[in-house]
Amino acid sequence: MHDDIPETAHELSVGEGDDRRAIAYRSRAGTGPVLVWLGGYRSDMRGTKAEHLLAYAEATGRGFLRLDYSGHGESGGRFEDGTISRWTEEARRVIEASGAGSVVLVGSSMGAWVALLLTRAARRGECAFSVDALMLLAPAPDFTETLMMPKLSAEDRAAIERDGFFAQPSEYSDEPNIFTKALFEDGARHLVLTDMIETGCPVAIVQGMEDPDVPHTHALTLMERLPAANVTLTLIRDGDHRLSRPQDLETISRVLGGLLSSL
Repeated sequence: MHDDIPETAHELSVGEGDDRRAIAYRSRAGTGPVLVWLGGYRSDMRGTKAEHLLAYAEATGRGFLRLDYSGHGESGGRFEDGTISRWTEEARRVIEASGAGSVVLVGSSMGAWVALLLTRAARRGECAFSVDALMLLAPAPDFTETLMMPKLSAEDRAAIERDGFFAQPSEYSDEPNIFTKALFEDGARHLVLTDMIETGCPVAIVQGMEDPDVPHTHALTLMERLPAANVTLTLIRDGDHRLSRPQDLETISRVLGGLLSSL
């Protein structure tokens, strides 16, 4: 099956006054819970995995939604102003603006943290949609506190206090990654791995064991915080953080198909 329903580009204004930013997103109509792509830190909605999910949605007739957080891709706003809660709020607003009543959140790296926060908010009745399932790819919840903070050098810590940020070379871009004091402080207020995570829905995790950014042990820690039922972990022995090779994308499709069939 392959339908010809086109994707539609949209723009949503989020925030007030000087904080107002234009959030770009794209959607396509389809059946079942809408697949929502939540990208990672400094990634955008035109990446390989997002495009693969669009093709999957087209082939299966499912609805699909993807966005760029502020400071990312086609959206407005300064990247340096971004925090976990700010980007989570933008994702929530986009999902609600799309009219989706039920969703399957597909979170990659930092996007998995956003997905878990959205799921918690939805369970509290704070969202106008329900989360029917979660697919987490190389998940990096709490990465600022658990993965980065212990490794910060004295120079990095001094830069944060002096300048409000520090820069780190990126393996994926010529531009360095910028990590702000606000990002760390906000992240510390929105940790999810400090207790059991009651998602109320099936969860599928895909993790590469050769991931240089998020070790597979982090995915195991996440597994320990999730209920024993309806949670699966697929480890790709030679997979890296991107999980964008053809064989990785095939695995993602297979795992996603199994997740959706359980709904």
